[in-house]
Amino acid sequence: MGRIFETRKATMFKRYAKMAKAFTKIGREIVMAVKMGGPNPDSNPRLRMVIQNAKAVNMPKANVESAIKRASEKDSSNYELVVYEGYAPHGVPVLVECTTNNPTRTVGNVRMYFSRANGALGTNGSVSFMFEHIVLFKIEAGNLNKDDLELDLIDFGLEDINYDEENKQFIIQTQFTDFGKMQAALEERKINVIESSKIYTPTTTKELSPEQEAEVMAMIEKMEDDDDIEAVYHNIA
Repeated sequence: MGRIFETRKATMFKRYAKMAKAFTKIGREIVMAVKMGGPNPDSNPRLRMVIQNAKAVNMPKANVESAIKRASEKDSSNYELVVYEGYAPHGVPVLVECTTNNPTRTVGNVRMYFSRANGALGTNGSVSFMFEHIVLFKIEAGNLNKDDLELDLIDFGLEDINYDEENKQFIIQTQFTDFGKMQAALEERKINVIESSKIYTPTTTKELSPEQEAEVMAMIEKMEDDDDIEAVYHNIA
């Protein structure tokens, strides 16, 4: 019974840690959105997107409003999005996406994670050409027809559309450069966007043995625990 309790407690703490990380990420994205386009979501499409994502992770409305208010203050911290590139053990290409108010600290930490795992931090462009920058929109399916939706949105950058049966959602894929066009098109059609995310996906994948994969994932897990690191992308099959 004691072991079961400890397992449940560990699972609970892991879930809470993941939730706290998501809230921290949203909070920083709010700061960047407000600094770039102001605190009014009606005139700031980037902020509208972040607020949608806050709802998707059940971030309390009061937290969102507080973050917008703090970001509007002149002396608030300013975060920037930085992507570092490198190679994990066994030649696995890795992109490390960060939001930071201290790039010197962040790059030092990222370099340390690579070094301790016998990997190497690379230069800009050394790895990114192996990845594609895309955006995924999760939208409420409702009475929407997939074929009609595809025809309607193809001129706004739609590359792929899939139906998520479990969540009753359509998942729309566009290139990163078409994010604004697609967001505007969905808003004009009053289609409910549940969440949108900008991610990197590998153009090719790499096969590793279970032992090799465990080495790479151990490095990635350490990176993901870092408050400045938002996401880590790799091409392991």
